[in-house]
Amino acid sequence: MTVSPFDHPLLSGFLGDDEAARHFSVEADIAAMLAFERALAEAEAECGAIPHEAGAAIVKALAAFRPDTAKLRAGVAKDGVAVPELVRQIRAAAGAQHGEFVHFGATSQDVIDTSLVLRLRQAIDHIGLLLSENIVRLAGLKEEFGDRALTAMTRMQPAIPITAADRIASWRTPLERHQQRLKELSGRLLVVQFGGAAGTFDKLGDKAPAVRVALAAKLDLGDAPQWHSQRDALAEFAAWLSLVTGSLGKFGQDVALMAQAGADIELSGGGGSSAMPHKQNPVKAEALVALARFNATQLSGMHQALVHEQERSGAAWTLEWLILPQMVVATAAALRLAAELAGQIESLGH
Repeated sequence: MTVSPFDHPLLSGFLGDDEAARHFSVEADIAAMLAFERALAEAEAECGAIPHEAGAAIVKALAAFRPDTAKLRAGVAKDGVAVPELVRQIRAAAGAQHGEFVHFGATSQDVIDTSLVLRLRQAIDHIGLLLSENIVRLAGLKEEFGDRALTAMTRMQPAIPITAADRIASWRTPLERHQQRLKELSGRLLVVQFGGAAGTFDKLGDKAPAVRVALAAKLDLGDAPQWHSQRDALAEFAAWLSLVTGSLGKFGQDVALMAQAGADIELSGGGGSSAMPHKQNPVKAEALVALARFNATQLSGMHQALVHEQERSGAAWTLEWLILPQMVVATAAALRLAAELAGQIESLGH
């Protein structure tokens, strides 16, 4: 078993999501960091913060630039982040005449946080599509089975008659609310990070606001004041991820319980048993419960990462790196599994 099941060569086929995971690859991270440096050089040249010829030279150098990843790895081991070594390599590529204007007025956190936001934007597009697919599939179940009878279960005991539509509504309605929540929080999350050494634009003077506006526009991100030590938008997003997987976990738990009773639901394509060939285990439903509990557990860590001392915290920042990518992949995997599970429901109610 690897350190993470989300990139395990075997388990990732079940608990992982390749599309979400690729946005956290080293290739995606480097590409986003280079996009930041290119956009910064262009914005600063346009705003007169660096010479136009320097901006053009940096953009030209970046077009053919390929970093030495072995040196980047050694740089991270020394500095804790890749940016100092990456900037050193870009400066060498731009040449001595223009190298001093590479990364001008920026700090490592500007690059890394903006890279994260750029990649989260793509992951959110993917997750949003999966969320819509689940809503559509559950609407299809209501259309097909909604009028059928079920017995309500309150506190795990039989209660009163209901319809299948009533139970499906408890699965679908929260997902519709999560769609609305995602639209609302995206405006707070998908913003540029740019503040310089301590968030005060110490090198850019009165040109700083214009540079930041131009930088955000070039990256197609919202413009916002620096947020080096203000991590509430990331914590809010993590909470949203946990809400989604929690709602899907409720769906999975309900399906597993109905499958256990045997009379209210029929599923195709259950998991097999090595010891009992007759069994059809509701493995996707079980995974939804596990992923819900996983994200709920990780969320406390993201809330711990809100505590940044003074203007920047290396410890809290590193904690985010350990947690948030796995939460994103877990959510995408849960949405994929839930859609597949909904497609396996051949009968619901009676």
